Amino acid sequence: MLKTALKPRWILALVGALVVATGFVLLSQWQFNRSQTEAPPPPSTTERVVPLVDHLEPGVDLMAVDADQMVSATGSFLPGKQILVKNRVEDSKTGYWVVAAFKVDGAPGGNTIPVVRGWQGNDATPAPAPTGTVELTGRLLPTEAPIAQDAGQRAYASLSVAELINVWDVPAYSGFITATTVTGAGGTDLSAAASNLVPVDVDPQPQERQINWLNIFYGIEWVVFAGFAVFLWYRLVADEFRKSQEDIADAAALAAGLDPAIVYQRQINLENPTLEPEPKDQL
Repeated sequence: MLKTALKPRWILALVGALVVATGFVLLSQWQFNRSQTEAPPPPSTTERVVPLVDHLEPGVDLMAVDADQMVSATGSFLPGKQILVKNRVEDSKTGYWVVAAFKVDGAPGGNTIPVVRGWQGNDATPAPAPTGTVELTGRLLPTEAPIAQDAGQRAYASLSVAELINVWDVPAYSGFITATTVTGAGGTDLSAAASNLVPVDVDPQPQERQINWLNIFYGIEWVVFAGFAVFLWYRLVADEFRKSQEDIADAAALAAGLDPAIVYQRQINLENPTLEPEPKDQL
């Protein structure tokens, strides 16, 4: 069989099978690498307050390594641009987030960012956002996906920046801030409690990595495909070797004046003695 495998065409076929198998192995490695998410930034990084304008640029997607960061911003709330977001849990109670558009000083293009001012238990119209220049700090979080809802509802189903850009008709960052402190002129406290709202506290993300088992299963499948590529080459070589051996046996039978079919049947009977003996020729 080695002589058959060393034929030029089967050597080339082996090279091709190894190339395909290598590609499958690389795909399996890629799946295994994707099966475990990267750990979020440590609290020593996220809990250090940094200016929003230095941390994130408008129009740039908020990646996981930049999210969950405590940021500060100076600016003003835009009048009349405030919404409620429903199904928000605070102290085991379901209620509403009060979200207002905040124009950030120093942001290019006059960009805004949605700010969660606080939480309330019903869908009543909240107090207007503070006026004038204010300073706020809070946690920067990624935008949520928009959720379809019936027209005419007072509250939105998700905090989607893409949706709010159309509702408020203003440019915005690709994330939002849950405000922890809001300070006005002279150090006036304008945070949630001062507006009869419940503060929204968002803790840092857990540091453990999450495992995606679907990616692991895909990685195992690619390894199986790689093995099958080499096994297929082996089967093709073995089939050609067996065929060549049969051709040699047939040629030898013909040279001896025998019928190759009868010789083949006798060989089967010898290998399988439980089979019925071949019928003798009738006289």
